[in-house]
Amino acid sequence: MMLSPDQADSDLGWGQSDAESVLNDLKVGCLSDEPMEGEGKTRSLTQPTLSREEKRRRRRATAKYRSAHATRERIRVEAFNVAFAELRKLLPTLPPDKKLSKIEILRLAICYISYLNHVLDV
Repeated sequence: MMLSPDQADSDLGWGQSDAESVLNDLKVGCLSDEPMEGEGKTRSLTQPTLSREEKRRRRRATAKYRSAHATRERIRVEAFNVAFAELRKLLPTLPPDKKLSKIEILRLAICYISYLNHVLDV
């Protein structure tokens, strides 16, 4: 039912005071400190209680966290690459400056260790 500008609110089945009381009831129900049905804890007025996973997601979503994580990851990858470079220096290849992938370095290291074990056993 649409209201025309000249139609009064009193023509409706409810008045403004009824609407205000309904809104007040809704506000009180939403902000109540009493536990809701099936809920053991009281609800906070500012934020609803969050699960551990949701808290983790929100913390990880911050720019500060992402920046710190990227820095830690960069340091980890750099240390990883330094370790591969040191291992590469210990492996004999021809030519000695040949560029090897990480998997090639690992496979060559396995073969070289196996060879050294064989030499020591003889």
